[in-house]
Amino acid sequence: MILSGKEILRHIGKDIIIEPFDEKRINPNSYNLSLANELLIYDNEILDMKKPNSTKKIIIPEEGLLLQPNTLYLGRTNEFTSTDRYVPMLEGRSSTGRLGLFIHITAGFGDIGFSGYWTLEIFCVQPIVIYPNVEICQIYYHDINGEYELYKSGKYQNNTGIQPSLMYKDFDK
Repeated sequence: MILSGKEILRHIGKDIIIEPFDEKRINPNSYNLSLANELLIYDNEILDMKKPNSTKKIIIPEEGLLLQPNTLYLGRTNEFTSTDRYVPMLEGRSSTGRLGLFIHITAGFGDIGFSGYWTLEIFCVQPIVIYPNVEICQIYYHDINGEYELYKSGKYQNNTGIQPSLMYKDFDK
């Protein structure tokens, strides 16, 4: 079951951490998260799953940044989130999607126990100007049934910035 906005608000600071938090961003069943002022793009056109892929940082100026199609941009939320009780999920806002801007290509599903900033996989259908601090996506929370273990992976837990793929670590097992 998805928590309502009122239920999210009731659990803020206890079972759900969102920092910074602004009550005006509560929706009927979600909370709007905003885009930090930096992006990463991969240096190479061809990426290799078995190797670290180098990136370069781009700052999003206040006057906006033009994104181009066929480029993967990695961004992050301004907000740090954490919960040991609910399954967090991330979706683009409908207003964002209607501009042809996708904020997560495949990784909108979070693990219970994840703590950190959300890395966004940003892709656009046509050129679009984006701005820092815009409310770009929404987080919502599911109840979980049955026994569970908290997310413990060292790959992305407690991150402080944008996280490029660390899939190459899976091959070291």
